[in-house]
Amino acid sequence: MDKRNDIPAHIPTHVGIIMDGNGRWAKKRGLPRTLGHKAGGEAFVKIVTECRKIGIKCLTVYAFSTENWKRSESEVTALMSLMKEYMVRYTDDLVKNGIRLRILGDLSRFESATVDEINKRIELSKNNDGMTLCIALNYGGRAELTTAVNKLLRSGKQEITEQDISDALYTASLPDPDLIIRTSGEQRTSNFLLWQSAYSEYYFTDVLWPDFDEKELRKAIEEYSKRNRRFGNS
Repeated sequence: MDKRNDIPAHIPTHVGIIMDGNGRWAKKRGLPRTLGHKAGGEAFVKIVTECRKIGIKCLTVYAFSTENWKRSESEVTALMSLMKEYMVRYTDDLVKNGIRLRILGDLSRFESATVDEINKRIELSKNNDGMTLCIALNYGGRAELTTAVNKLLRSGKQEITEQDISDALYTASLPDPDLIIRTSGEQRTSNFLLWQSAYSEYYFTDVLWPDFDEKELRKAIEEYSKRNRRFGNS
């Protein structure tokens, strides 16, 4: 730990976060799930800002999975509204602070107005080099792999290598995640970055996502900094 600023001496280049627990956070307080998602959105902004501050080069957050469409219509509608609100209210500031925005997933099911807001900010931030923020929307690891393989088959590939697959994924050109954090006490990958996480370190915490703050992030990174990553070499 760097005692001067409480930043671990060894930080990951790429962090992935499965932001889990919004609904349980709201239930514990007798609030509707939508307010849990709103509180989760506020936690997201704080964590993105902190990652930028401590020097993480790439952050990928699992915002909406391909399975989330199975939730109630009212909850999905609320999530879509919140997503658009945050794109308008917060990503402009992130872009101004040098963050490059990238989307992982299939946007075809979203409203055109939301997609337009997303694409506008992707374009505005394309030359930023402070940190890359990847938001996984309508994302699933299996769907991503299926899309990549079909893309390669359409290209006429007769033999497919691991590098071919990596280059055909949504994360092409990005480093694989060093650390993946999952909040809320669940200990599973939930179809998140299946290919990319082959040698990622995982950190599980019981803290619900809306309560996951800068201190909790630094605890996760400190734990990561103590691990010996062997990549199957020993």
